Amino acid sequence: MLEHTRLSHSTDAPTGIQAKRVVDSVPNPSAANPSPVSAPVPNFGELPDLLLVERTRGRDTRAFETLMRRYNRRLYRIARSILSNDDLAEEAVRAAHVRAFANLDRYEPAGKFGAWLARLAFNEALALRRHSPLGSTQTVAAQSVAQAPPATASAEGGEPVMSRQQLESAIDALPEVFRTVLVLRVVEDLSGVEVAVCLGLNETTVRTRLYRAQQRLKVDVARKLRAEALNIFELTPERCDRIVAQAFAKLHTMTPVPSEAR
Repeated sequence: MLEHTRLSHSTDAPTGIQAKRVVDSVPNPSAANPSPVSAPVPNFGELPDLLLVERTRGRDTRAFETLMRRYNRRLYRIARSILSNDDLAEEAVRAAHVRAFANLDRYEPAGKFGAWLARLAFNEALALRRHSPLGSTQTVAAQSVAQAPPATASAEGGEPVMSRQQLESAIDALPEVFRTVLVLRVVEDLSGVEVAVCLGLNETTVRTRLYRAQQRLKVDVARKLRAEALNIFELTPERCDRIVAQAFAKLHTMTPVPSEAR
């Protein structure tokens, strides 16, 4: 069965017979054929996507966890821009990871893995919205705007100070086709080409929707968004950990994996 192996490194120093084994395992620099045990353990965070994908195909759970954590924020922001609900967005990301693992053999290396994964999250969010008991995203957005506190006056008496919640509420009030492009292009800081690939659009459509999204936002909101973009719809560490843990829990019930692959 698939078991989740956390990415961690022990800091305990070897003692006694363990220390002797460590010393004995160090290869002689003059040896022509160094011992295989001297091969360094890979730092998964530094491996490229394609190598991590290949390791994941071999049922290396550490590689798959690295991929999930690498793209969790992007997928969450895509799903959040469609669903306007934090918990539903989390559910969509988790479902996208499970679907990606189950269909990994269908991924073609000619395209970027991140874009392929983003497209899965986009589709999962759309499917979840159609079957969500919470109603339409327009209703959720309207509620979000209604619940947002009013802007507070600045100490210098200039423009009102907008909170992150107010910025998010203003984005939620946009039509979905504009909102998703705005989040990916401005908040996630993807290029126009990358956004087009993620959403299955052409680049001209991306530029048009971004322009219209910015036109619909008030000038002060657009200015504040450019300054605070990195903090909008942020994925908390707790939510990120939960997505990873629950994705592995789901996969554990679906996929038998040899124990040596853990």
